Amino acid sequence: MTFTSVEPKDILFFRELLGDSYVLTPSDDCERYTHDHTEDLRYTPHVVLLPSGPEEISAVLKYCNEQKICVTPRGAGTGLSGGALAIQGGVILSTERLNKILKIDTTNFQAVVECGVINEELQQAVIKQGLFYPPDPASKGSCFLGGNVAHSSGGPRALKYGTTRDYILNLEMVLPTGEIIWTGANTLKYSTGYNLTHLMIGSEGTLGIVTKIVLKLIAYPTKNMLLLASFNSPVKACEAVAAIFMAGCAPSVCEFIEPDGFRLSSAFTGLAFDIKEGVEAYLLIEADGNDEDAIMLECEKISEVLNQHECSDTLIAYSAEQKEYFWKLRRTIGESTKFNNVYKEEDTVVPRGELPALFQGVKEIAARYNVRTVCYGHAGDGNLHVNILKDDHSDEFWQNDIKEAIREIFRLCKSLGGTISGEHGIGLVQKEFMNIVLDEVNLELMRKIKKAFDPNGILNPGKIF
Repeated sequence: MTFTSVEPKDILFFRELLGDSYVLTPSDDCERYTHDHTEDLRYTPHVVLLPSGPEEISAVLKYCNEQKICVTPRGAGTGLSGGALAIQGGVILSTERLNKILKIDTTNFQAVVECGVINEELQQAVIKQGLFYPPDPASKGSCFLGGNVAHSSGGPRALKYGTTRDYILNLEMVLPTGEIIWTGANTLKYSTGYNLTHLMIGSEGTLGIVTKIVLKLIAYPTKNMLLLASFNSPVKACEAVAAIFMAGCAPSVCEFIEPDGFRLSSAFTGLAFDIKEGVEAYLLIEADGNDEDAIMLECEKISEVLNQHECSDTLIAYSAEQKEYFWKLRRTIGESTKFNNVYKEEDTVVPRGELPALFQGVKEIAARYNVRTVCYGHAGDGNLHVNILKDDHSDEFWQNDIKEAIREIFRLCKSLGGTISGEHGIGLVQKEFMNIVLDEVNLELMRKIKKAFDPNGILNPGKIF
């Protein structure tokens, strides 16, 4: 698809609409808008716009739709699939100024926020009211809630509490043609025609730009216990995951980490971490609630299951400082893997019971292509992040041969009943693999939905398809 270049007359229109301070061109300091957290990719937009609300976004989209100028929506730029990259130039539309928590409703357990509110800022605000917003991506300290909606983000506690999708009641959105709509109602039940709210969640900014979000909240669990279990066999660690649930336990977190993950995050953060000889895998497990005795009994039952699966050692984090120590090591694995290396991160997901087969298969594929992988992720819901490191491989290998390895990994996911992304989305880097898991009928239906919302294809072009 061919789009119109951004001309001086367009810049003049944007400046008159938004003000000079909120229209940035490459001559300004806008380098941070050229990339997100996806690999080492860089694309320069013709102009970056920073609107203040839905009315300004509406005016921008209406104008761009008429002029056939492509628009790439952007939140905090923490994505891992290239969804916020302006691959065709045009306009980057940043939502960073839409950053207000508009309402916390303690009667209905709801919050109304603008799309540029940082995930952790909302979490802390509702905790003060005794409420809880569970979705907690690794980037929760910087990612925007609008971006979380765009990718249906998860995080470690999705195991017990669900992903972003499970907490969205209603959305205000601006269509590519400029109309402003609400997608549903602020109710816990909704059966009124097609559910546009759920269609928008995970649509990666290709159907519209979310401006306000009505979120469901729950009561805050005041107590938790954190365990770090060591295994000499990663397969035994993976097998223990399903066994924990078969035993009737319901942990809030169950994370799998290879030792290299902790080695990298230890070096990156400066936090000392002793990896004992023979240890090949870890499970980081949390149980939470409001009854300390019940949590203790749950952890004892989990420990019994771990021991039945050849767990070599279990550490318990009692204090808040100890818990924060383990969480910092876990949450920085992705960032530390990228530090001093080039990598590709694959967001594989399979039914929980297939996790051992997925892990073994990934390692066998990696060995055939002679690449190093660091695996970690949300084992409790079968979501394994596979980081493939470039190391000393040639650029040619990295641009061509490695794609065949990734394709094999995704075929493995499909064969195990899984898919190619659990929470990172498709965006730019995974779109060529969509036909592995989706038939042409499915893809054509999605293209028709895209066409219905965005007839001129101006919004986030070149993503997903």
